[in-house]
Amino acid sequence: MQSHPPTPVNRRARTFTKLALALALAGGAGAIAPAAHAAAGYERGPDPTSSSLESSRGPFRVSSTTVSSLAARGFGGGTIYYPTDTSQGTFGGVIVAPGFTASRSTMAWLAERLASHGFVVFNIDTITRSDQPDSRGRQLLAAADHLAEESSLTVRSRLDAGRIGVMGHSMGGGGTLAAAESRPSLQAAIPLTPWHTDKSWGNVQVPTMIIGAENDSVAPVASHSEPFYNSLSSAPEKAYLELNGASHFAPNSSNSTLAKYSIAWMKRFVDDDLRYDQFLCPAPGRSTQIEEYRSSCPH
Repeated sequence: MQSHPPTPVNRRARTFTKLALALALAGGAGAIAPAAHAAAGYERGPDPTSSSLESSRGPFRVSSTTVSSLAARGFGGGTIYYPTDTSQGTFGGVIVAPGFTASRSTMAWLAERLASHGFVVFNIDTITRSDQPDSRGRQLLAAADHLAEESSLTVRSRLDAGRIGVMGHSMGGGGTLAAAESRPSLQAAIPLTPWHTDKSWGNVQVPTMIIGAENDSVAPVASHSEPFYNSLSSAPEKAYLELNGASHFAPNSSNSTLAKYSIAWMKRFVDDDLRYDQFLCPAPGRSTQIEEYRSSCPH
């Protein structure tokens, strides 16, 4: 049985304790001041900008390896994308699940893009394409355990198994909520145009960003994404992004707005990287890409 890391709340408390100590030291010795920001998280890569987050590729070169369904226990196999860089320490992990009837190919664009910003990303297939949300949630967690314990040495040498986030599309998004509820030691969750019959997620204790789509006719935001967001009463941080004019299948093809805020959320909460706060807090306003944004900001 895997021993899971402390909850995000406790880990962030330690992070801010370090930051406070660094700031206190800086007050007594100006030469120490530059270290205060570095102590705030697991910074990987150059300082981010809007254009860098909206680009189709991040600063890290990426390789990949495939996990056969025959080698997978509790999920359907998948593709692991990981940075080739070994000079900056280990990277947080992200597990990605597809939607109902879909394969991992529908999420490959986002998985590889996330990896290029400094994550080890496991883009999985489900055991069957008709698996329901709760099953997909269990499979996300099984894949997380595989990534930490059974992936190749090349992958494990780059992974910080104590920093894992989950995300998924449609029923995979519902599965993301289920995974976050059952494993509060996860660092972040991003349900994408999520679908689930359960509308109440008050037990989720993981920082969660829900991304809905204005013109979603499969999982309308009024009966899915918005009630999910409103129910997240125990989440230490939460956000709701509604894509302007988008359909249920927006996550299945390259979308710079969806990618920008997904990367920023994972960076902020999987990496505790405060450089990404600027994209999330204060909340972005309505635009041609964003119909609505709500948030528990400030972090």
